[in-house]
Amino acid sequence: MRPDDWYLTDDIGDFLDRAGGFLRSRPGMHVMQLTWAERVRTRGAGAFGAEAPLFGLLERNGEVHATFYRLAPRGCGLSPLTPEQADSLAARLAALGQPLPSVSADHGTATAFADAWQRHTGAAPKLRDTRLVLYRLGTLTPPRPPPAGRGRVLGERDHEQVMFWCGEFAKAVGEDVSIDATTWAGTRFADKRYTLWETPDGTPVSVAGMNPLIGGQIQVDIVYTPARLRGHGYAAAVTAEVSRAALAAGARDVVLFADRSNPTSNALYRRLGYRTLADWAAYDFSHDAARPGRPLAGPARPARPTRPA
Repeated sequence: MRPDDWYLTDDIGDFLDRAGGFLRSRPGMHVMQLTWAERVRTRGAGAFGAEAPLFGLLERNGEVHATFYRLAPRGCGLSPLTPEQADSLAARLAALGQPLPSVSADHGTATAFADAWQRHTGAAPKLRDTRLVLYRLGTLTPPRPPPAGRGRVLGERDHEQVMFWCGEFAKAVGEDVSIDATTWAGTRFADKRYTLWETPDGTPVSVAGMNPLIGGQIQVDIVYTPARLRGHGYAAAVTAEVSRAALAAGARDVVLFADRSNPTSNALYRRLGYRTLADWAAYDFSHDAARPGRPLAGPARPARPTRPA
């Protein structure tokens, strides 16, 4: 497979015209492709920095077989690729002469690309400690009985509360983002709809968000309960509420990501009816010693995670 088999474009309309049907054919595995393409379409390429977002697809005989996006500084997101496809894409992107900060995809694809990127550029890959599981909802099974209280959808009047909860979530997961009135519109949190679980006296105890309906699918993102309030079933209740809302909004598929190393959250999602769709991984690349076309000495081996993923 030749590197120039990949068609590249910075025109989001062109990309979606060519690849939209392919992405919607497997919305779960293409959740990040669909999400970021929609954000670029609605916000405009200029909202993502000086370097324009880049999209690409592998097309043969009028049929799309694979896609990718590159967003600086987020890195590269891939649809499922064979090792041969990953190698040809790495060669194509390496020829552009631009460093790549990271890649994320299903585990097999991300690993194949990380190996190929090191071969073509010399950049050393490091597997992130946090490994994710992508879940898809089967039959929703809400907790019985639910904890005392109710779910409440947050609206425009709750903007300050939404920003507070998203800031708490970001701090809890170590996400490097500034969330306030001036930065809010540019964050990944701005296009979600949020639901709080409140105790009978109106005290908010847990929050869940969901992305817009894209390609017949909704991603549940975020789910957060403060550490001091965990163990009461609030996260299960609010996740069930937002999952139910996603189905009511017309979603044929509802998906979410969970930290693979957290047995509590994974067990919770499985009890609610979520089933594993794929293991997910991300690699960061060190370009300090990289020279395009000249791999580092020795075989390309991604770093091992420092804790169970």
